[in-house]
Amino acid sequence: MPFGDFDLAALLPFIAVGFAAQLVDGALGMAFGVISNTLLVGVLGVPPAHASQRVHIVEVFTTGVSGLSHLLHRNIDGKLFVHLVVPGMVGGFAGAYVLSSLDAAVVKPFVLLYLTSIGLYLLWRGFMYPPKLKEAKLVAPLGLIGGFLDAAGGGGWGPVVTSNLLIQGAEPRKVVGTVSAAEFFLTVTISASFIWHLGIEKLAGATLGLLIGGLLAAPLGAWAAKHFPAKQMLILVGIVLTLTSAYGVWSAWG
Repeated sequence: MPFGDFDLAALLPFIAVGFAAQLVDGALGMAFGVISNTLLVGVLGVPPAHASQRVHIVEVFTTGVSGLSHLLHRNIDGKLFVHLVVPGMVGGFAGAYVLSSLDAAVVKPFVLLYLTSIGLYLLWRGFMYPPKLKEAKLVAPLGLIGGFLDAAGGGGWGPVVTSNLLIQGAEPRKVVGTVSAAEFFLTVTISASFIWHLGIEKLAGATLGLLIGGLLAAPLGAWAAKHFPAKQMLILVGIVLTLTSAYGVWSAWG
C-alpha cells in the first residue's frame, strides 16, 4: 500500500495499541512487544508473522524516543548503560545467527515460566518489604543473555534485564530508564538488515498506526517512571511481568 494511501479511521485501533503498549513499556521498562503482539493477534486478528514484523520495525523508533525522553528526565545511569549496551548488542547478534537454525518456540515457554516466577517474587518483595537500593553487580552477562533471548525469541530484553536488575536492588527509576535507552541500540542492531530489505513504504497501514501511538506515549512513559514511587514500581513491574509471561506460557502449552 502506498505510504499516503490509508484511512485514518482504520489506523485508530493500531494507534491505540501502540500507545497503550509504549506507555507501559516506557514506565516499567518492558512489555511493548508482548502487549503489542498479544493485542494485534488476539484482538485485532493480525496474522502472527505480520504482527511480529510490524512490532519489530516500530520498536526501532519508539525505543529511540523513549531513550531520549528518559535522558531528559535524568532516568539513566551512565555506568549501568555502558555495561549493558555493548554486551546486549553482542548477544543480539549471537541470538540472530546462532538460533536461526533452532526452534525458539520450544525454548520460549521455559523462559516465560522463569519470568513468571520472577514477577511473583517482585510482587512479594514490593508488598512485603520497602526496597533496599544497592548497586547491581551482575550487569554485562545479563545484557548478553537479554540481547540473545530478545533476538532469538522476538522479545525478552525488558522482562529479562529489568526484572533481574531490580532483584539485585538497583534503583527502579534508573533501571527502567537505562534499560529502555540501551534497548534502542539493541533493536537497531537486530533490525538493521530487516528494515533495509523492507523499505520505508512498509510503514504504511497498521505499522504506521503502531508507530504514531508509540511515539505519542514514549514521553509520557518516561515522565511516569520518574514520578512513580520505588515500591509502586516494583509492584507494577511484578504484575505486568507475571501476567504477560503467564499468558505466553498458557498460549504455548494451553
